[in-house]
Amino acid sequence: MTVSTISPAADQVTTAASKTNAAALESSNPLLRSWADQPFHLPPFKSIEPCHFQPAFEVAMAAHLADLEAIAASHTDDFESILGAYDRAGLLLSRVSAVYGNYTSSLNTPEMQKVQTEMAPVLSRHNSKAYDIPGLFEKVEKMYGIKDEKLASGEWTAEQARLAERVYVRFVRMAAKFDRATKAEYADIQAKLASLLTQFMQNVLKDEEEWELILTEDDMIGCPPDLISAARKAALDRNKTEPADAHVVTLGRSMVEPFLSYASRRDLRKKVFDAFSKRGELSPDRQNLAVAVQILRLRKRQAELHGKKSFAEYQLEDTMAQTPQNAMALMNDVWSKAREAANREREAMEEFLKEKGESLEGGIQPWDWRYYAEQVRQAKYAFDENEMKPYLSLDAVTMAAFDVSGKLYGLKYIPRKDIVAYHQDVNVYEVRRANGDDDELVAIFLHDNFARAHKSSGAWMSELRTQKKNVDSGSDEIEKIPIVLNNNNFNKGSSSSLLSFDDAVTLFHEFGHGHHGMLSDATYEYLASTSVLKDFVELPSQLMEHWIGESVVLKAHAKHYETGEIIPDDLIERFKASELFNEGFATVEYTSCALLDMAVHSLSNYGDDFDLEKFEREYLAEIGMPQGIIMRHRPAHFLHLFATSSYASGYYVYQWAQVLDNDVFAAFEETGNVFDSDTAERCRKFIYSTGNTVAPQELFRMFRGREPDPKFMLKNRGLIYE
Repeated sequence: MTVSTISPAADQVTTAASKTNAAALESSNPLLRSWADQPFHLPPFKSIEPCHFQPAFEVAMAAHLADLEAIAASHTDDFESILGAYDRAGLLLSRVSAVYGNYTSSLNTPEMQKVQTEMAPVLSRHNSKAYDIPGLFEKVEKMYGIKDEKLASGEWTAEQARLAERVYVRFVRMAAKFDRATKAEYADIQAKLASLLTQFMQNVLKDEEEWELILTEDDMIGCPPDLISAARKAALDRNKTEPADAHVVTLGRSMVEPFLSYASRRDLRKKVFDAFSKRGELSPDRQNLAVAVQILRLRKRQAELHGKKSFAEYQLEDTMAQTPQNAMALMNDVWSKAREAANREREAMEEFLKEKGESLEGGIQPWDWRYYAEQVRQAKYAFDENEMKPYLSLDAVTMAAFDVSGKLYGLKYIPRKDIVAYHQDVNVYEVRRANGDDDELVAIFLHDNFARAHKSSGAWMSELRTQKKNVDSGSDEIEKIPIVLNNNNFNKGSSSSLLSFDDAVTLFHEFGHGHHGMLSDATYEYLASTSVLKDFVELPSQLMEHWIGESVVLKAHAKHYETGEIIPDDLIERFKASELFNEGFATVEYTSCALLDMAVHSLSNYGDDFDLEKFEREYLAEIGMPQGIIMRHRPAHFLHLFATSSYASGYYVYQWAQVLDNDVFAAFEETGNVFDSDTAERCRKFIYSTGNTVAPQELFRMFRGREPDPKFMLKNRGLIYE
């Protein structure tokens, strides 16, 4: 998941809200003071407390409204006075919001959660008000109306015309054309949604924090040493002293999936699986299915106000797919092939059990699949993923990512151990690129890799400051430089943290998002970085994943964490041979989520008796969900859908982007060199640096010279054969 925010220095805000900001600068609140004394104008993390956010928001929201009111009152209706100023408006609010978003995802303590609950509807109301400033939409609409003429005459650049279009579209989608009563209802809906989305996220976070399974080392028979070590460390971190050799399994995915893959005891696998699959409904006080239904009803009304039959229709209007039908066409094609592959995989496991003379009560269940899939993988390919882990330490994979970044885009990463971030686990890097005889500063990169209490699960990229060139006169040049964060949730080992190959892919995935922010080269922040259409945003991230599986990268960086031995060729060959094994399962697990997301958001009615759990059960039966597999994200903990609205009716975007990223990587492969410099430069120009300054469909055509071809994705997924 990607979140994009910004962070300019408060002393550079020279907008119409200067008086308000001047008062802010005199404040003792670290969120409002100048950050010019901090390295690279980073936030003063050591000074920030949860109690600082609410008063900071009050000042920043007032400053933002003053900026917008000044634009609306402008007597000069030209690009700079309207759209240029709009792009710069609300810098103080953006700065506070960026830090707030970081804390509510990465350091969401009980005190912070209280602030989040209180501020969610307040911030939503402010957002609605920002699109309802008297006279402002009329200015935006005028700019939109003249954009083609101005572009044709050469008075505006293509990027300026694109900004006029995107700002106008956003205003319309935020109710700018509604009458007064409908605007009020729309604002009420947004405020209610903000509170419910926050409640949903916090419920999942609490379930993940509170649930634990205390085991002995003997209970973990079959588990690899690094998992046993992580479970022991989790017990020590939680002060578990009974039994004496206590080990704790938590609900972090990086702990759950290895446990399900290797733990010999079926009863314990079931306990862990049941808890993991029921996050969001583990406590009577936290029933996320009811929260999700309220969200669905509000989204349906939101879509109705826009004249749409369903939320899915409303949501996809502003995407590459454009309609639910187009997204469903891709997913249905993949689904049929993946379902057949998964059924073959289950049959192979059943045959394996038969040959061993074993039987399972009830057949292969979801808590069995990963375990027996690993057994079959080892028997068929003589490959055990645990063989690779010693070669995939977090340090080694991080260095591999940095090296790939350097070879492709000329970036180098300089550790800044002198800079204190918001948590001791966070590493800070200065990112530079050669520019003639000198190095130029490109970005500041923060790497937050470990799971911990009060941190959301999953992995994501965010920004404390977004790249831009349109800054206020007199601003420090550092305000143009992005500050990019990558968050992961890896297990923290007692010494070196060893990653599974899937974990390594996740690190590269988020690093791809990071490159979207670090390599951004837009004039206007509104169009910069990851501010692209949702079904394009996963292309830069998924594209980066390809390099970690390349033999040339593994041979350079996959070194044994204790001996320094380079990964053996034989191990790479066995890994490659088994790479597509169980791909049917993985594709079914994901695609079922995307299909259900689209189906549930395409409904035209959610009656008083609507039962989301029943809908899930009946819909999966209707599409032929293979026995022994469940959705990767069940509704009660489906954060992409119900902790944010940006991916609702949009979970398909990962598969949509798979078509794009496999096609783009094929361009590298066709040169015979996955680090081909000409292809990398075109990739930088058309995929990573352009942001939303050009329509994404056009960007792909500019890179590839044609429309996307799904055959590369299907082939690489093992779903078609040539």
